[in-house]
Amino acid sequence: MSEEILNQIKSDVDKNKVMLYMKGTPEMPKCGFSFKAVEILKSLNANFNSMDILPDPNIRVVLSEYSNWPTIPQLFVDGKLVGGSDIMMEMYESGDLQELIGSIGAINSETEEASSA
Repeated sequence: MSEEILNQIKSDVDKNKVMLYMKGTPEMPKCGFSFKAVEILKSLNANFNSMDILPDPNIRVVLSEYSNWPTIPQLFVDGKLVGGSDIMMEMYESGDLQELIGSIGAINSETEEASSA
């Protein structure tokens, strides 16, 4: 496991209340699952940071070893792995994801629609 990449992942997960490892960027996801994950977080108006794992294939390898989760995207909330887009969708539909992200104060109270109205 690359120590430098591992330290960066640990730092990102520790510093960011909601951290999404994905293919592409929130503005331009490069796979349907990453797109779905971003759309879920946007619909919650969640404050989140992300990292594109595509530029360096070692990031994906080290991330999967760190999280013990094989697929991308991977969502971490408050330092803990939540899972990928399927788990995110299940939690979103049950209200658990809103509750989890809200409990750590990572949901914006103003929506874009409200601020433009």
